[in-house]
Amino acid sequence: MTLYLVRHGETEANRDGLGLGRGDSPLTTVGVRQAEALALALSGLPVAAVWSSPLRRARHTAEAIARTVGAEVEVVEALAELDVGETEGLPYAEIRRRWPTFIAAWLGPNPAAVRMPGGESLEDLATRIRPLLPRIRELEPSGLAIVSHTFVIRVLACLLLDLPVAAFRSFACDLASVAVLDLAPRPVVRRWNDTCHLRRLEPGDAPAYGGEPR
Repeated sequence: MTLYLVRHGETEANRDGLGLGRGDSPLTTVGVRQAEALALALSGLPVAAVWSSPLRRARHTAEAIARTVGAEVEVVEALAELDVGETEGLPYAEIRRRWPTFIAAWLGPNPAAVRMPGGESLEDLATRIRPLLPRIRELEPSGLAIVSHTFVIRVLACLLLDLPVAAFRSFACDLASVAVLDLAPRPVVRRWNDTCHLRRLEPGDAPAYGGEPR
């Protein structure tokens, strides 16, 4: 079975470099165009099912893809982004100023166990999405597109590839990017963080990386 891991298009928080977790931000005009480019890129591929995070930025992106591939969107609550707690909506510089101890631990050797101030840890996120793995594998041989968020995609990749959750930083995840994994007979990464479909957009519509305080 082929799995397509898709990050949503741009929101104002992504554009402005603000912490974004459970905040239900819509796509910007650029984000809508990115979603349309994503949908076009996936239109010729064998995508039989589309799962989405419940958050609007992911749902809007998933709906564009679903219309193109002729599938229905299934909203999966477990695919919601990491709860970033009190850092929601704050510039990364402000997060570093307010919570230096958190930042030191987050950048340390075991970030997976570090809980966001008032929010979740990556281990909490892994516990939340791990029950989805059997469902994903049961969909063989159909192709599945999962539209979600930077932390969810990176942690899900770790789980599928049998890597420790702390390895999440090995996976870049730009806005409106696609990763392609073949899951059988064993997991193989065919593409990662692919944004080639955005080249046809205007220069200002290029993807921006964002997702964690650094």
